[in-house]
Amino acid sequence: MRALLQRVSHARVEVDGAPVGETGPGLLILLCAMQGDTETEAEKLMAKISKLRIFKDDAGKMNRSLLDSGGSALVVSQFTLAADTARGNRPGFSAAAPPQEGEALYRHAAAHLRALGVETQTGEFGADMDVHLVNDGPVTIWIDTAD
Repeated sequence: MRALLQRVSHARVEVDGAPVGETGPGLLILLCAMQGDTETEAEKLMAKISKLRIFKDDAGKMNRSLLDSGGSALVVSQFTLAADTARGNRPGFSAAAPPQEGEALYRHAAAHLRALGVETQTGEFGADMDVHLVNDGPVTIWIDTAD
């Protein structure tokens, strides 16, 4: 699985102008299930994200996790994280999991993050979404379970 994490003061996702999920302060997690990904990988990824020390402590150092800070998360599906730009000028997305598998893994990942104790909201899988965010830092981190 691939995830792009953005530490945010606030983030919200809308579909057709109506809000469907929001968070803040915490993380906006853009998530892509890749071909061959499993629920086990989704769980390991969410556990890693929940414990990643990217929030400021009292001294202003990135030393606290999402769990430590009491932050929340907005998980948004984004198959374009699977983009292959190696050839030509049009990205290919064939490395992304098929939609039915991708949606199941996306939902499982968000549910697992909730089970870990993180207040979690989501976007709408497969929808054309508008994502609004205020990046805190900015802090943006890429995680790929294949690495």
